Amino acid sequence: MEDRGANDRTKRLGVYSLGMLSLASTRRILRLAGWQLRYAPLARRLDALAVWGRKPSGRRALAKAAQSGQQLVTVEDAPLRSVLPGRKSPPLGLTIDPVGVHFDGQNRSTLEHILQTDTRLDDPALQARAAAAIEFLARAGLSKYNAQPRGAQPVPEAGYVLVIDQSFEDASVRHGNADAATFQTMLAAARREHPGKRIVIRSHPASGAGARPGYFSAKDCDETCQIWPHPTNPWDMLEGAAAVYCVTSQIGFEAILAGHRPRVFGLPFYAGWGLSDDAQSTGRRSRSLNRDQLFAGVMILNPVWHDPFANALCSLERALCILEARARAHWVLPQGSPASGMRRWKRHSLRRFLNHPRYSEPPEAGLARAQKLGKPLAVWASRTPETLPDAARKAGVRLVQVEDGFLRSIGLGAELVPAQSLVMDDVGIYFNPAHPSRLETLIAQAATRDCARGAVLRAQVVAAGLSKYNLSGPVDLPPRDGRLRILVPGQVEDDASIRMGAVDLRSNEALLKAVRQAYPTAFIIYKPHPDVVAGLRIGAVADAGVLADMVIHRAAPAALFAQVDRVATLTSLMGFEALMHGLPVTCFGLPFYAGWGLTDDRATPPARRRARPDLDQLAQAVLIDYPLYRDPLTGAACPPEVLVERMVAGQGKQPWYLRSLARLQRVLRL
Repeated sequence: MEDRGANDRTKRLGVYSLGMLSLASTRRILRLAGWQLRYAPLARRLDALAVWGRKPSGRRALAKAAQSGQQLVTVEDAPLRSVLPGRKSPPLGLTIDPVGVHFDGQNRSTLEHILQTDTRLDDPALQARAAAAIEFLARAGLSKYNAQPRGAQPVPEAGYVLVIDQSFEDASVRHGNADAATFQTMLAAARREHPGKRIVIRSHPASGAGARPGYFSAKDCDETCQIWPHPTNPWDMLEGAAAVYCVTSQIGFEAILAGHRPRVFGLPFYAGWGLSDDAQSTGRRSRSLNRDQLFAGVMILNPVWHDPFANALCSLERALCILEARARAHWVLPQGSPASGMRRWKRHSLRRFLNHPRYSEPPEAGLARAQKLGKPLAVWASRTPETLPDAARKAGVRLVQVEDGFLRSIGLGAELVPAQSLVMDDVGIYFNPAHPSRLETLIAQAATRDCARGAVLRAQVVAAGLSKYNLSGPVDLPPRDGRLRILVPGQVEDDASIRMGAVDLRSNEALLKAVRQAYPTAFIIYKPHPDVVAGLRIGAVADAGVLADMVIHRAAPAALFAQVDRVATLTSLMGFEALMHGLPVTCFGLPFYAGWGLTDDRATPPARRRARPDLDQLAQAVLIDYPLYRDPLTGAACPPEVLVERMVAGQGKQPWYLRSLARLQRVLRL
């Protein structure tokens, strides 16, 4: 769904700034929105002139437009821009304004016109979209820039007065009818209106990095006032604030979204609509808006959002998913963190997932390096020594266990097909029920909220018949004879999920015998694990044809799910996939999806699994909140929906050099 689409005819937009012309992402978004950039001095015909915000580089275009009467279009970053500032982190959307610019409170703008007059803001459906998007932003901790996740940095003790600093002479300050004196007036008001209360000044990220100074310094502080020294996520800062004071910062807008009524001393875009206490006013803004209406105008109706994977304009919701994926990929590990236990053939594909790690073997050497560097240690989970978690805790090193995701690839890992999704768990790992994992926490959290996105993704995965490896093969079952049909997926018997998640049964043969005992009259269909069928891993059952009524080797799981009545497993991921298809599942071990009230558990699940999610909430945690994904075409961090689209299209197959190595591997194993 697109809120603003491309025009019928592409218009020529002249610029005098070569810097603006050189931004490929900006050119692309403008083109999709119906504008083609041209260098104005060399263009024969132009429909309008463009400036970026109110930068000094735009003075020539401003003067030319005033002289000729030609239309002037102002281009700016959308309120949700990117993970980091700068040219290397392209914007996710733009505001394209033929009237003015949203941060200029002294003059009109398209955003102001939308907020003042647009009747779409009264639409309950639009307001519901806005409310859902606000909840998404708060939970994910997303803002204009997103260097720090929620909970990663210290937060002041709750109850403070939050005062927002900005970069010195920022355009939004100058055009928001404010200056250095305005910031001093704001701080004095915070002190006067909250006598004796702690005041915490939040610096602009650019000021904290030393790039640009702010309006406040140590000389403005005393025993009750401090400049906060940490780059804490703004949503965390807003959560503990008793009051919020700002001039024109976008955090004032986010304060409204977080439930505050900020004191505003400039003329930002969010002031004057009845949601803030304003020191200044403009007679142009007379409409009273609620929080969701303000958000809908600012974030849904005014900007154009870009989906780089489809190279198309997109809805805010799609843009939020893309930004969250980019941010999570940035947050998971600092660049250059030590990594251990990664097989050499995987390292190229892991490079981006792990933010260019520094490999150290064995894991104990990686731990020593991580302690020296003050960084986390990433270790392949199934190759993590049993003593490493305790050693990491004693050394004060955050241990991140890495494993393949649940929508992995088109092809087997044992055949050297690189994964397009990984899980990175800094609590435990999902296949070890003896200890908590990050996934358990996410499942419990998902069980408390509406997971419409999980429902949509589950439906897409089921409709496309996707599974972990996405193999294909014929399914030719005999006609039904009235017996219950049970599918038993085989597993690799030395796999970590068996070693850690099995209880009484630890082999495929033992599982088949247990299923026959539990369901003596059933028609049992056994599907060996693809790696075992390929001769690459252990787990073959010599008398499988006797223990089961039928053995099927390479059939697609989804095709089997449509023809069976139940799945019985130790810890296989096929049990989770069967749940997604609505099948009942019997678990003889303790996989990550057991113990939540969705499976028939023959082993006692951990007592800590008390939440009772539905299938969509489980899908939300397992397929969206837990893994990280990479687009197989571009290598960029992406949401799971993009990988599903690529898999459906058959994109993202094995690179040629790994295909050759896999063939050699098979020959050497013969």
